[in-house]
Amino acid sequence: MTIALTAHDAKKELIVQFCIAYCGILSHHALCGTDTTSKMVSEATGLEIVRFLSGEQGGDQQIAARIACNEIDLLLFFRDPLVPQMPQSDQAQLLRLCDVHNIPVATNIATAEALIHALERGDLDWRNIVHAG
Repeated sequence: MTIALTAHDAKKELIVQFCIAYCGILSHHALCGTDTTSKMVSEATGLEIVRFLSGEQGGDQQIAARIACNEIDLLLFFRDPLVPQMPQSDQAQLLRLCDVHNIPVATNIATAEALIHALERGDLDWRNIVHAG
C-alpha cells in the first residue's frame, strides 16, 4: 500500500513519534508526504519517503492528485483543529477526495492507531476486494 503523510506544524512532532512507534509496520509500505513532515519522519526513523512540496507550496495538492489517480491507499493527516482553515482550502479538498475515492484517512492519533493496526492485520486490503467483483 502507499501511505501519504502530512501534518500541521503543531502536529509534526506527534506524527514523527507515531512513525517511530510504528516504523516496523510502515517499513513494509511505500511512503510519501509533504516536504517538512517527510524530512522529519525520515530523519527520525530512517524510512524512505518520497517527498513532495511543502503543504503551502502545493504538497497537499500533489497528494490530492495522487489520490484522484488511485496512487495513494491511506492518508495520515495530523491536523491541528485549533488552527482556523479556509472552507475551500487545499486541506478540505484533500479530505473531500479521500471521501470520493474511499481512501481511509486519519486526522488524529487515535484514528491513525486504529488504521495502522488494521493495516498490520491485513484488514485494509479492500481494493483487491472492490476491484475483484
